[in-house]
Amino acid sequence: MFAILLSAFFSINMLLILLAIGSTVYTTEERAQQVLESFKESNVFSDNAEQTELTISGFTLQPIDIIPDDGFHLPHGIQKHLPINDTEALRGIAAFDTAKYEIRFKEWVQQITYYIYVNIEDSTYKIHYQIGNDLYRLLILSIIILVAELLLLLKGLIKGSLSIRKVLRPISEMAETAMSLNAQVTSMNNTDYGSIQNLAGAISTIDASHLDQRISIDESQHELKELAQAINLMLNRISASYQSQVRFVSDASHELRTPISVIQGYVNLLDRWGKNDEKTLQESIDAIKSETENMKRLVEHLLFLARGDNESMQLHLVPFDICDLVEEIIREAQMIDISHRFEVQLARPVTIVADRQLIKQSIRILLDNSIKYTPANETITLKVNKDHQQVKVTVQDHGIGISPEDLPHIFDRFYRSDESRARKTGGSGLGLSIAKWIVERHGGHFEVLSRLDIGTRTSIILPT
Repeated sequence: MFAILLSAFFSINMLLILLAIGSTVYTTEERAQQVLESFKESNVFSDNAEQTELTISGFTLQPIDIIPDDGFHLPHGIQKHLPINDTEALRGIAAFDTAKYEIRFKEWVQQITYYIYVNIEDSTYKIHYQIGNDLYRLLILSIIILVAELLLLLKGLIKGSLSIRKVLRPISEMAETAMSLNAQVTSMNNTDYGSIQNLAGAISTIDASHLDQRISIDESQHELKELAQAINLMLNRISASYQSQVRFVSDASHELRTPISVIQGYVNLLDRWGKNDEKTLQESIDAIKSETENMKRLVEHLLFLARGDNESMQLHLVPFDICDLVEEIIREAQMIDISHRFEVQLARPVTIVADRQLIKQSIRILLDNSIKYTPANETITLKVNKDHQQVKVTVQDHGIGISPEDLPHIFDRFYRSDESRARKTGGSGLGLSIAKWIVERHGGHFEVLSRLDIGTRTSIILPT
């Protein structure tokens, strides 16, 4: 920055000096023209006038016989704008030879002479003016301006350096925070953890202890305020993501631990008494089959959500009539569940472009939940209707309902409003999370209305 400012000042000063010298030369020629007019009025150039050297107002007029070749001709474009508009005029600048005369710089400058050779009435004259005094005053003025500029530049450099450090301080804080977090995560990765619980605890520690750091921005630092806010929002999202992973790992370990414990218990039972006891043997086999089926279903759900989180699951979009899909789901449900009545209300035809298997899975999840939590002999209704550019698929039951405090969390992973009831019905708490992921990937959303001991109405809203 200092180099840029210095070069800018140098360029401006050089331009000002050139303009000042040009203005001085122009003023000199303008005065020289006035002097020539004065000489003309005094009949200096008449044929019978005495050809002698004359001086007036600092300008000396000297008749010469031959024009020496020691000057320069100005271009015609410049010449026509000068007071002495003579294309044959020869101009030059003369100064003492410092090798021959030992004089000080000031005296050398003051002795600089500007001269012009002109032809007047068939005679040649040299008019010269000691322009050094004007140039010396200009030099003194330039030095004063240069010193003032250097002082202002140094002052601005010091003040600007402090301002820049103040403005860039938040970036240093951001860098320190990032390096600190990186070092902490690296140290966590280098630690050997023996169980899922330890890993969950380690991640939880990172969230609680380190990801709460935020960047503070002074109100005057408008340039970085938005950047710091973006960094803070990013840290908020990272913290929320880590916390979600902590809950996910902890809940998954808990869900897997329970069936493993059950299987281990029945294996021990078989080892002790089940070898010769057919009743104990059959009970153990049935329990192990049930628990392994639960584990298989849980692992499939976990893998589904993991692929969804990693964006590795591709949608196979095809057009189809969703009414046909609902009828297919109802037929399958009626074959495996004879304790409930199913009612269908379809507004045909309703064609959508979506992944048929995934949409079927999401509707099945809603229907399975209604079957689980609806008493026997009650009616479960499926409706399909189209409104403008949206399709609504509704599953309505007359089951136990959902309390108002639980309703906002029903799509959270592993969330169950009643742990004992969920265990009895065999739910893992992942079904609605999977359904939510599927519907959102299709650009849709859910609408849920529920009352305790009255029932629940859940609708999938999809674009056509």
